[in-house]
Amino acid sequence: MQVKNKKQSKSNDGRKAVRVLWTIFGIGIACIILFFFLVAKGLFGTMPTFEELENPQTNLATEIISCDGKVLGTYYIENRSNVYYSDLSPYLPQALISVEDERFEQHSGIDSKSLFRVAFGVLTGKKRGGGSTITQQLAKNLFPRDENLSTLKLVIRKFQEWITATKLEYNYSKEEIVAMYLNTVAFGHNAFGIRSAAKTFFDKTPKELNIEEAALMAGVVNAPTRFSPVRNPENALNRRNIVLKSMEKNGFLTPEQYDSISQIPIDMSHFGVMDHNTGQATYFREYLRKELTEWAKQHTRADGKPYNIYRDGLKIYTTIDSRMQRYAEEAVREFMSKELQPLFFKHWQGHKNAPFSLNDKDKIDNIIETSMKRSDRYRELKNEGMPYDSIVAVFNTPVEMQLFSWDGPIDTVMTPMDSIRYYKWFLQSSLVSIESRTGHVKAYVGGIDFQYFKYDHVTQAQRQVGSTFKPFLYALAMQEGEYTPCTKIPNIPYNIQLENGDFWSPKNAGKHVNEEITLKYALAQSNNWISAYLMNRFGPQAVISMARRMGVESPIDPVPSICLGVCDLKLIEMVGAMSTFANQGVYIKPMFITKIEDKNGNVIQRFSPEENEAMSEVTAYKMIELMKGVVQSGTGGRLRFMYNLNNPIAGKTGTTQNQSDGYFMGITPDLTTGVWVGAEDRSVHFRSTSLGQGSHTALPIWALYMKKVYADPTLNVSKGDFPKPVAPDVDLNFDCGKEDRDYDAVEYIDVF
Repeated sequence: MQVKNKKQSKSNDGRKAVRVLWTIFGIGIACIILFFFLVAKGLFGTMPTFEELENPQTNLATEIISCDGKVLGTYYIENRSNVYYSDLSPYLPQALISVEDERFEQHSGIDSKSLFRVAFGVLTGKKRGGGSTITQQLAKNLFPRDENLSTLKLVIRKFQEWITATKLEYNYSKEEIVAMYLNTVAFGHNAFGIRSAAKTFFDKTPKELNIEEAALMAGVVNAPTRFSPVRNPENALNRRNIVLKSMEKNGFLTPEQYDSISQIPIDMSHFGVMDHNTGQATYFREYLRKELTEWAKQHTRADGKPYNIYRDGLKIYTTIDSRMQRYAEEAVREFMSKELQPLFFKHWQGHKNAPFSLNDKDKIDNIIETSMKRSDRYRELKNEGMPYDSIVAVFNTPVEMQLFSWDGPIDTVMTPMDSIRYYKWFLQSSLVSIESRTGHVKAYVGGIDFQYFKYDHVTQAQRQVGSTFKPFLYALAMQEGEYTPCTKIPNIPYNIQLENGDFWSPKNAGKHVNEEITLKYALAQSNNWISAYLMNRFGPQAVISMARRMGVESPIDPVPSICLGVCDLKLIEMVGAMSTFANQGVYIKPMFITKIEDKNGNVIQRFSPEENEAMSEVTAYKMIELMKGVVQSGTGGRLRFMYNLNNPIAGKTGTTQNQSDGYFMGITPDLTTGVWVGAEDRSVHFRSTSLGQGSHTALPIWALYMKKVYADPTLNVSKGDFPKPVAPDVDLNFDCGKEDRDYDAVEYIDVF
């Protein structure tokens, strides 16, 4: 009986022990569940809400997008733009999953096998890889850890990331998680997210990346500096090949593919850090940045706060065509670097006071001093409270600096004052090209290099426009109906009486003095006497009114000499006005933006053209016929005999006093394009008219640009003729006959 009781007692004790163990185990599980519950509820620190998971807050760059879908540049705090899974090369997810999370498709945010491997490594001291899944890393990227966490807080933070990872897996598909991860990671070199990285490293979109490029991108995210293909190319190559090996192991590559691709060197020939000084359309992007900053102040998000162009991931759809922009930049660079600037250096070589045309040293010193006071260095020193004499001393102290040259940057030691004079030697150029029928600005070049020359000669600079102003005067004459392109005027000096009783008469260059010449020939040769005749006939105020109807807004003094272009106007105004002729007399204000979207693709604002009828369709056609003569037998003739551009082109050259400014306005049925060339200081210029006139300095850039445009069949820019208006009661035959054909078909000097 005792034996039985003892056995029964032992059995009861065993059952009690089991119950205790199960109770302890149950309590432990309950505590773990409670702990996870409390973590999820935010007791140990704020957890992201469902709304935050749906709309994670990141600093998204605003993208400037061309009309042909290319990203021209970004405004950012972090250079980050989101993509969808469909925007990715198929090799990117394969490479990423292979190297970062082999069981990504099987787990639900937490990989138990990886956790056990990490735990075993910690216990044995044989650490073999991390245990975080792609989803966990995404959770950490979306909701970053605070720095300098204690061990306890780090453990709690890890649990928070696990919970966030499971929420992400519950709310998003695997494809969405991969895309979100690639949007949030840093790749180094100021590239945040895969879109920015693909552009920075390879000048491609994420969808265009090939296998070896995708493998490199997947490998770089592990340690952007250590595996940078620019700073550490050997490390990058080894890392890329590790990723390729992982892709082979996971069945994404065959052994033969791995052997072949792993031998390909890393190509960094298209590498370029994206910033506001580099890339396409730098002057345009800076102009747009100022405009958008003002726009953002007037427009609010759903939460009532103004938009921020550096954080809110806006998409700005512009009128710029990336192909035409590239051709415009190439044309400016090609002519300025290879032809005009070397000629200018040679022209002034050995001359005292070069490159200034002034003989007064005090005036030159004043120019240099004024430039000093306009510099960022001067403003910074002045804001620090430094006395003027001390600032001058700083400017006369040699320092290390990098200088612009057409052959590439020059690292040197020079005083800032000497660098100011060095930069005075460089001629500047600007170009703007507008689609005549829509007013859309297709190409915008504000200067020769934005990094070194910030001043924008398209929308900021106001320069004398010379004879390019004459079409306003001729348009007024054509509008009144009294004149046609074939109307003849005596080619003699004309005196205009001024308000003070004096008389004004311009100088003139050319032949056929004391003969009657047609208005078409007069404009073709930029005849100043005929311009004076027309000005005397209509008066300055009427001409200004015509210019206003054609979009010119800058101040113009109502004086007779405006017929020769003594007024200071912007290039954008002039080109917009000239496009009126190609658009059958309707002026359209130049457009830069078509629409703005938020980060989710919702349209915030669409932009419509501002237009008005400046003149009749017949008048516009008369002007086109008049300006064709400039190219057929006038100051724009080298388009024919030098550049073989024989399609219908209307144009006007312009050259200001002392050759300080050279212009060419060229009009075709599709495009109106204007080019300006000159130095930043008007006292810097060619000494001879033959070298400094617009037909020699600006026209060649126009020609090079248009030849590139015509050579690109994807642009569909017509070489056809201008449409003739339907006007049964008006004779639109403006072939002025034997008189014009007998005139010398040579280039004449276009200057007042």
